Amino acid sequence: MNTLNIEVTYDFICPWCWIGEEKLKKAIREANAVERTKLVFVPYELNPGMPAEGLDRKEYRSAKFGSWARSQAMDAQVTEAGRQVGLEFNYALAKRTPNTLAAHRLVWALQQGHDVTALVEAIFHAYFSAGRDIGDVAVLTEIAVAAGFKKDTVEALFASDSGVDEVRALEARAIGRGISSVPSVRIGEEIVSGAQSVALFRVTLEDVLKPSATAA
Repeated sequence: MNTLNIEVTYDFICPWCWIGEEKLKKAIREANAVERTKLVFVPYELNPGMPAEGLDRKEYRSAKFGSWARSQAMDAQVTEAGRQVGLEFNYALAKRTPNTLAAHRLVWALQQGHDVTALVEAIFHAYFSAGRDIGDVAVLTEIAVAAGFKKDTVEALFASDSGVDEVRALEARAIGRGISSVPSVRIGEEIVSGAQSVALFRVTLEDVLKPSATAA
């Protein structure tokens, strides 16, 4: 049985990416496609110019959206959307908006030989639920080790420049394909943009996975 790779283009500071991934995973289960599919994560930095140490979240978001009140209103909307799919958002705990390059490097490197779905979930949870600074390589190392990866492997990655060029190349490829926002999910030749409904993901999956009418 051939495995269908589902490409998920995402960023760790995108709440809709976490929500969308949760809906996608539910759709995969509903379509009885767990054994027939594999999630492949494609990096996309929403803030590629973010300082390596990140920025104070309140200051950054207030400047970006015009006021802290507007930012909080948007956070409340996201929190409710997350709650509806079983995800917990605790924005009050998040003090910094991180640079996500290191997190993308980590996922890219480990994805070469492992299923990183649980790791991606853990990084999202660390930022959105626990308010941890996922731009800090020490924090990322702790998360990766807790997810079952070897500490020496992760520390060696972060002691090098491994993954930087590869992540940048994948981001450039995504932009070249016309992706300008995330999440973007590629299922076969179909592109689903945004955190769409479980039903839409399921129907798309079922359509792509159904046997060809011309098959012998």
